Amino acid sequence: MKIKKTIGNILSGSISDGLIMRIESKTHPETIKTGKFVSIQGDDYTFFSMITNLRLEASHPEILLFPPTNPNSLLYKILKKHDIYATANLRPMVMIDRKFSHITPVKTIPHHFALVQEADENDVSTIFGKETSEKSTFFNIGTPLDMNTPVCINLDRLTERSNGIFGKTGTGKTFLTRLVLAGLIKHEKAVCLIFDMHSEYGLQARKEDSKQSFVKGLKTLFPSKVSIFSLDPSSTQRRGAMPDVSVQIPFTAIRVDDIMALQYELNLHPTAVEAAYLIAAKYRQFWLQELLDKGHNTKEFAELVGAHPESIAALYRKLKRIEKYPFFIRDMQEKDQLSVIDQMMEYIDRGINIVVEFGNYTSAFTYLLIANILTRRIHDVYTKKTEQFLGSQKKELEPQKLMIVIEEAHKFLNTLAAKQTIFGTIAREMRKYYVSLLVVDQRPSGIDDEVMSQIGTKIVAQLNDEKDIQAVLTGVYNAATLRTVLGALDSKQQALLFGHAITMPVVVETRKYDDQFYKEIAPVQKNIDETIQELF
Repeated sequence: MKIKKTIGNILSGSISDGLIMRIESKTHPETIKTGKFVSIQGDDYTFFSMITNLRLEASHPEILLFPPTNPNSLLYKILKKHDIYATANLRPMVMIDRKFSHITPVKTIPHHFALVQEADENDVSTIFGKETSEKSTFFNIGTPLDMNTPVCINLDRLTERSNGIFGKTGTGKTFLTRLVLAGLIKHEKAVCLIFDMHSEYGLQARKEDSKQSFVKGLKTLFPSKVSIFSLDPSSTQRRGAMPDVSVQIPFTAIRVDDIMALQYELNLHPTAVEAAYLIAAKYRQFWLQELLDKGHNTKEFAELVGAHPESIAALYRKLKRIEKYPFFIRDMQEKDQLSVIDQMMEYIDRGINIVVEFGNYTSAFTYLLIANILTRRIHDVYTKKTEQFLGSQKKELEPQKLMIVIEEAHKFLNTLAAKQTIFGTIAREMRKYYVSLLVVDQRPSGIDDEVMSQIGTKIVAQLNDEKDIQAVLTGVYNAATLRTVLGALDSKQQALLFGHAITMPVVVETRKYDDQFYKEIAPVQKNIDETIQELF
């Protein structure tokens, strides 16, 4: 059995403030990094901790007045042995009763001079679980710093709440998101509805660090488990595939609530929204069609619906652009209206994940409007299905868990929009109706504080803005200890994981999304010709 490397001893500390470790003289401070995962050996418990800060110390301040100029000098070696040293702040997160192997939150502290050791593979799998091949509860997302053993997230717990992936532009949020979604799809823990703004999740995407190479999308990895719903079928075809469904939405499916959710994006005055409600009161589901047909005669139309002419003019001007999008259909037969929702529900009920591709229609207006329209209808259906299930208590009527993935989440969930959009409702419901969110964003400070506090698991890449760091730590116990760790993350392939689906906060080198990953996540299936040859 491999002996764990001892890196120091506990000097002092408390449960509330954390522990202070003296780094032993044989261990060079530069080999110890913030975010490192270590274990503390108490008499009855093993405490698992994260290093949150490092400090240089001296036994007496006068020693520092005349420092040795040569680090190889005899004076330096003598001082290093007794009088100059480094300490590390440790934050114990969980402890294990060695007698019963029971993991609990930290409720006591180890003794003075308790050994602090580097964690090993056994420790990591004990704390974070281990992924198995089929329908595993756990999914490998990366390795701890300076280690080569998997850290897993608990997929069952991940689907119990809404979750977030955050990081500044260029830190690999899309790759992290694709990684998590691949785990959910492989182990069939939830059906995912992905609003893919830049066509990065379905077929293939360009590597962020290279203009020449590509990575596989979810449809390529799981052809039978993922379908593509495209608003721009010709764009999907140019990238090498036919969409499973071409999305078409009738004007009559657009409600005032869908427009109100875009109030901030469209810079609509409240009186313009009131005018929309007045039009809807008169023309019901045909309100938008009537506005676009008659709104150019501002004064007449305003008198007809009882609204202010300037409000009608502003509303008409802002919504006129809808006519240029080919996926919005003016004249659609009643029997076909919003059949895309029926098709989506058919796929979801069969456990097939959906990527909604926007192709060349990547404006924030289009993304917000489509995501709001489809999500609101899907949520309505899920509410009814959940109520039917609870009323009958028949297992076969229980809805599939659904996780909705949105990018640019602050535009859906800022303080104003969170109170108006369906996404704010879903975030607050805590999966009451079997629907949760996976929000992806580079500006978490733009997301409403109440919504951020409801996010169960956070996967955070590098953030530099102090407001963003403060936002992702909303509602986190002892958040100050994680602040330093967040600030020290590398700009690529590192993330801090904490929350409901992870046993304790940990920094990981994220799992590579490469050929090896493809083999592990979706073993190559034999094609039909190979199967026929084997049979005959």
